[in-house]
Amino acid sequence: MTVTAPEVPAKGRSLWDDARDRLMANRAAVTSLFVLVAIALLSVFGPMLSPHDFDTVYRDYVKVRASLQAYPRAEQVEPGFLAALKRARLSVESYRRDGDSVVASVSSRREIDPRAVRYVDRSNLFRNAQLSDISADGKSAVMKADIDHMHFYFGTDSNGRDMMARTFIAGRVSLTIGLLATIVAISIGVLYGATSGYLGGRTDQMMMRVVDVLYSLPFIFFVIMLVVFFGRNFVLMFIAVGAVEWLDMARIVRGQTLSIKRQEYVQAAEAMGVSDSGIVRRHIIPNTLGPVVVYMTLLVPKVILLESFLSFLGLGIQEPMTSWGVLISEGARNLQGAAWMLIFPSIFLTSTLFALNFIGDGLRDALDPKDR
Repeated sequence: MTVTAPEVPAKGRSLWDDARDRLMANRAAVTSLFVLVAIALLSVFGPMLSPHDFDTVYRDYVKVRASLQAYPRAEQVEPGFLAALKRARLSVESYRRDGDSVVASVSSRREIDPRAVRYVDRSNLFRNAQLSDISADGKSAVMKADIDHMHFYFGTDSNGRDMMARTFIAGRVSLTIGLLATIVAISIGVLYGATSGYLGGRTDQMMMRVVDVLYSLPFIFFVIMLVVFFGRNFVLMFIAVGAVEWLDMARIVRGQTLSIKRQEYVQAAEAMGVSDSGIVRRHIIPNTLGPVVVYMTLLVPKVILLESFLSFLGLGIQEPMTSWGVLISEGARNLQGAAWMLIFPSIFLTSTLFALNFIGDGLRDALDPKDR
């Protein structure tokens, strides 16, 4: 007589398992996720790997074009070297270029000060300047310096700062403010709206009147008040924006909750004695995630634009720190003479927005309970 082992019941699939599989099957959403991760990694690690600091000013490279070739160009070397020697009050008797070095015979009516090499080193085109073959009377010598090759792949701005490093560091600021402010707004709005819609009655009316009162407060007045009390800092930016933007989220979730709480599974949970908090947490909030995700993808770019507006008014990000919105604003003012100042920050910003939209669409379809 053989004894058969009892059959192990098949493990059920949760909403999150189904949502993950449907999301991974959406090619546009998966590709956008990789793009968003790549932009985030560039924003985090790009400034560390960049050969230039985001706040370093190169006076000799103001508004230079984006290029894969190294600067200075051949036609810039001689005028730059002669200009540096002129500032040092030295007369040039002869000049030649020796590979990656420049050599000039110089003279002066007075004895040449050895500190004259500083005028050459201060130029962004040269380094390691040195005097040699100084004459007995000290009025003539040979000045030699190495050409300092630099790459500006995204060009430079109107102050001579590397646009690639500034675009990467701006990504840190814009993404951080956008994501953190969105998380603050979503967390407050979802809990507030779901609680208000589920409880209903006078509680719902009172909670919505609070939202209406907050709606009547001007956003700029609220931000200025926070700046006066707490000072201007980076953390204040996403707290101020997130503390205002949750109002729309609360109304959206409340409207969804009013229809969801009439569903049979919610009534069944009430009949089984599940607490109000348990119903809101396990049934109401998970079934509102579709609209929440879609709104979140719209809120992140909105927050980035709000941050740019506040920075323009002097209430947000200040120099030398920057953001994508600030860079785009500066690029728009210099569009005719320096289009690269607008192109590269715009590419990063629009790529981020497109990626968020595709990811939002994919998550909306994946989290829709009707598609399970």
